[in-house]
Amino acid sequence: MFMNRPFKIFSGRSSRKIALAICKAYGTELGDETVIEFSDGEFEPSFDESIRGADIFLIQSTMPPADNLMELLLMIDAARRASAYKINAVIPYFGYARQDKKGKPRVPIGAKLIANLLTSAGVDRVLTMDLHADQIQGFFDIPVDHLYSSSVFIPYIQSLNLPNLTIASPDMGGSNRANTYAKFLNSEIVVCYKHREKANEVGKMLLIGDVKGKDVVLVDDMVDTAGTLTKAAEVMIESGANSVRAICTHGVFSGPAYERIDKSSLIEIAVTDTILKDHQSDKVNIISIADLFASSIEAVLKNESISKHYLR
Repeated sequence: MFMNRPFKIFSGRSSRKIALAICKAYGTELGDETVIEFSDGEFEPSFDESIRGADIFLIQSTMPPADNLMELLLMIDAARRASAYKINAVIPYFGYARQDKKGKPRVPIGAKLIANLLTSAGVDRVLTMDLHADQIQGFFDIPVDHLYSSSVFIPYIQSLNLPNLTIASPDMGGSNRANTYAKFLNSEIVVCYKHREKANEVGKMLLIGDVKGKDVVLVDDMVDTAGTLTKAAEVMIESGANSVRAICTHGVFSGPAYERIDKSSLIEIAVTDTILKDHQSDKVNIISIADLFASSIEAVLKNESISKHYLR
């Protein structure tokens, strides 16, 4: 049964655009807040309306700079001290998710640290999308609602009406994700094997599967410097693919990403709006996930299942 307890949605500065879109999809207004910036670089968020006894949703992606994460932590602390009933952190892009394990000695597990910080600050629930590693959900001892962009990407792929559709993973780690798409779309699947010389640089890449005459859709959770995706597209075109496009949940686009995309064989790269960017390539296509987050927030408030929104 839907509770009559008040609820309010607020946004950090890095995610105000998607927060406004979520509020519009839900049919509510974004809450009033202010962030005071001090001359030394510190800042202090404050809620400009009462949140006592309310279910509140704080929307903020935590990509670099670290101020984005710090702002979310301060908002959580402020909400707890203002007697909010439940504090829900809506983190469309969960930063530091690639630091989910120790890949070598004497390094941190950044994703676990972030989980600890959020929990210590006082958050009651986390809503996020397409974590780089599903096991990050287990880093929390509170509920984590993990949404999947397949709910918006699969209808988009279907709308393209590609005659010889093949789903591809740009690396071995994403093969399960690609397999999910392939099964739902009843298509073939191919996988790329990549060897990294160092971070953000792909050394060599091998293709496992046949793409000759195929319309390939590469599926990944994020695009950062775009080295992997553009290399995969090159290998597939050389192997006889008819066309290659990519869909990625999180458009990080750092370093030479846009230059690589523009020079690549990719027809387009579709990303969601989890990260606010002024995109510098005509090949980038934005697909909003506002409706998905709005319906998930409603499900949380009504104590309903969120899995009904999954296409997996």
